[in-house]
Amino acid sequence: MRKMIYSLWALLVVCFSLGMMSCTSDEERMQILKVYNWGDYIDEDLLVEFEEWYKEQTGEEVEIIYQTFDINEVMLAKIENGHADFDVVCPSEYIIERMMRNNMLLPIITPEFEAEINARDINYFHCVSPYIREQFSLLEAPEGQNPNDYSVGYMWGTTGILYNKRYVTDEEASSWDLMFDKRLKDKIFVKDAFRDVYSPMLIYAKTLEARAQGELGEDEYIDIDTIHDLMYDSSDESIALVESYLKRMKELVAGWEADFGKEMMTQEKAWINLMWSGDAVWAIDEATSVDVELGYAVPKEGSVVWFDGWVIPKYARNVRAARYFIDYMCMPENAIRNMEATGYVSVVATEEVYAELENLSCGEMEACDLSYLFVDDEGRSIEGSDSVFVDPVLYPDRSVIDRCGVMHDSGDRTDKMLEMWSRVKGDNLSTGMLVGIILFFSLMLIWGVWRKVDTYRRKQRHIKRRHQHIKNNK
Repeated sequence: MRKMIYSLWALLVVCFSLGMMSCTSDEERMQILKVYNWGDYIDEDLLVEFEEWYKEQTGEEVEIIYQTFDINEVMLAKIENGHADFDVVCPSEYIIERMMRNNMLLPIITPEFEAEINARDINYFHCVSPYIREQFSLLEAPEGQNPNDYSVGYMWGTTGILYNKRYVTDEEASSWDLMFDKRLKDKIFVKDAFRDVYSPMLIYAKTLEARAQGELGEDEYIDIDTIHDLMYDSSDESIALVESYLKRMKELVAGWEADFGKEMMTQEKAWINLMWSGDAVWAIDEATSVDVELGYAVPKEGSVVWFDGWVIPKYARNVRAARYFIDYMCMPENAIRNMEATGYVSVVATEEVYAELENLSCGEMEACDLSYLFVDDEGRSIEGSDSVFVDPVLYPDRSVIDRCGVMHDSGDRTDKMLEMWSRVKGDNLSTGMLVGIILFFSLMLIWGVWRKVDTYRRKQRHIKRRHQHIKNNK
């Protein structure tokens, strides 16, 4: 009997200890904020500053664990299959759409949370441009759910062609024809992102098809409504059409890149690269230091305008801190710092950001109509925003936006598109592609060591140019 009592007592002690450990573990976990973002996509000083700001606002301490990814689908697989408990993630628009369809997201903006931050006078969600919110509202979501409650924009831009002006003219870069120019064999790199390649190629293929059928003249292009419709088109016919064009292109392509295309361009190992505008800004800026002149163009046939946004996955453990973090990223001063650090364009479009446009632009300046983006609290375009001298790579003119569609999730058809993408990339490996892959891994080893140093150097150079620009204008 005594042994039984001792055994029961020991069991109770063990259970109590395990319970205390579990509570302690949960309590400690609630002080962690796990952020999953694209590489080189934030001013990392803001992460530390957020921890301090969060304590000021709530009285609670939080520690950020920050991890990065390079491909949307890799990020999604971790959450979808591994139930990874990231609190804040930054996917692209079509992935946000997929996550909403699959009930993978928690609401960011709720009446209770809005009341809490309004009471503290720290609600910055309204700083996101109405144009961006309108684009997010087009994302397909379950009935009764507003995409703008489940996602908040972060950065945006276009997909186009980065080109070396020594070998390619501005006129040549104004058409997707350039991607099929045989004189550029083994000098072409393409972003390894199947949706960002599929959609522009479908627009291009349908344009040529319409011209061949006499529906369009040689200098005419399909209208924006048709482009919007094509953003949903993942039919067998369209997939086969794009595949035929990509296989022709592949004969000239040196490599499919996730991140190393910028270096290939600045080192003149590639002359053109199908890539995102933010990467293009970085490459153009870096190329000037080695006397290489690069340009960027969105072809006249049409392309895509992309958006990345913050979401809270349903497996998140620290939802409150996640909401505060997203609100913090929408502060105009933080948006400006993130643009300076990354070269990408924030969705925040307040008068403070508008006032910084000239300082943020480091490329060739053009008068651009940005009245679609910069709108005041009363819904009116900010005065003068219809003709702003800015870097058009960073801030595309309305005429560019008017020929770009927003990508959408293909649902059950996604596997078909991925199979096509694998066939295109896997049929053969050219010598140039093999060299590119080997060079990529070599560069990544070096990049891992020098990344922090390089980021600091670029930031300092940017600040110096800013100060010089301000000094010259005084």
